[in-house]
Amino acid sequence: MKAKNKRSNKRKSSKRRISFIQIIAVITIGIALIFLAVQPNFFKQSAKKDSKKLEIPFTKEGELSFISQQDNSTIRTIDIEIAEGLAETAQGLMYRYSMSDEQGMLFISEVENIQNFWMKETYISLDLIFVNSKFEIVRIHERAVPLSEQNIPSIKKAKYIIEVIGGFCEKYGIKEGDEVSFERL
Repeated sequence: MKAKNKRSNKRKSSKRRISFIQIIAVITIGIALIFLAVQPNFFKQSAKKDSKKLEIPFTKEGELSFISQQDNSTIRTIDIEIAEGLAETAQGLMYRYSMSDEQGMLFISEVENIQNFWMKETYISLDLIFVNSKFEIVRIHERAVPLSEQNIPSIKKAKYIIEVIGGFCEKYGIKEGDEVSFERL
C-alpha cells in the first residue's frame, strides 16, 4: 500500500510540476509580449532624447554689425558665438536645428588665406560670409545645402567667416564690399 501511495504521490507531484512550469512559461510569454508591444515606443522616446542631447545651444559671446559700403550706416547687428582654434572651428554650427536671424557664428582664422568650409552635420541652411583682414566682405555663399560635404571655398583670402541663417544676406541686402565690425562680451 505504501508503494501505491508513493506512485500516486509521484504522479500528483509531477502533475503539479508540469502545471507550475506551465504557469511560469505563460507568465514569461506574457511579459515578453508586453515588452514587445511597448518596445517600439521605448526606442522612439530614447531616440528623441538622444537627438535632443546632441543639439548644442547658442551662446552669445559678442555682437557683430554689417556696415554698408555706400553710406557707412549699420545694416544689421546680430549676436555672435565665436569659434577660434581647430576644435571650435571644426564643430561650428553642427547639431544645430534652428537659428534666428538675430544670431550667427564668427570664425576667426589665425592667418588670412583661402578658406574652405562644408556643411557636414549642419542641419540648417546657412549663408557663409567671407571677410578679409580689413573687415571687408570678399565673398558671400548664400543658402548652403544642409548636411552637404561639398567644399565651399572663399575664392579670395579671408581671415573671418560669418555663418548666418540661409537667406539672411538677401533679406537684409548685405553684399560683397560691405564691411563688418564686432566686439566680444
